Amino acid sequence: MRNQAGEPPLAQRAAAEFTGTALLLAAVVGSGIMAERLSGGTVALALLANSIATGATLATLIASFQSVSGAHFNPIVSIEAAARSGLAWTDTWVYVGMQATGAFAGVLIANLMFDGAAYSLAEHHRSGAGQYLGEAVATFGLFVVIRRCARDRPAAVAPAVAAYILGAYWFTSSTSFANPAVTVARAFTNTFAGISLGDVPAFCVSQIAGAVIAVAFMRVFDAAPATAIGTDTQEDRVG
Repeated sequence: MRNQAGEPPLAQRAAAEFTGTALLLAAVVGSGIMAERLSGGTVALALLANSIATGATLATLIASFQSVSGAHFNPIVSIEAAARSGLAWTDTWVYVGMQATGAFAGVLIANLMFDGAAYSLAEHHRSGAGQYLGEAVATFGLFVVIRRCARDRPAAVAPAVAAYILGAYWFTSSTSFANPAVTVARAFTNTFAGISLGDVPAFCVSQIAGAVIAVAFMRVFDAAPATAIGTDTQEDRVG
């Protein structure tokens, strides 16, 4: 049963955000573990397998949950939607909480599936100006793809976002985390997909910077007036 705004109940939307984010992290971390084990030490092959599995899973998750919660799976996406009046702020914090807990649940599941410790601090250092720039670029591009597809081709959001993330694994120096919930959770898996906890804050700041620049850019880029998007429009139903 949908509410007066035409949305599913908040409980259903929260469950969608939790489930989608959990499965996304399980895919990112789990495929990283599997890829590292089977690649024979060839990092490029492991990254290829990891990126393909992540992109494929992301496409299916967005397609599955887009009509329920918008399939954000990303706190910055939800906050930006709220800033445009496309999502109630009270709902936004529920989304963010579900994304954070879902991300940790996904890491837990992946670690246990491969007989690892439930949680372990990552030792994979990812730092330096180049990697921070890579995160800003990855997040900037992600927001541009989301907003342009949501505005003009809503049905293309799932494949477009997935394809962009798959590509950004390879063309950004950071391998495109582009999501604070994903970044923090990946600090608790000492595996191929992990990131040292000390490197998390700079990654998150870079992601926020990339998103802010993208939002400003899209206001100039869009020919149509930047009006507030109503809760019933197509653009607000996609992540």
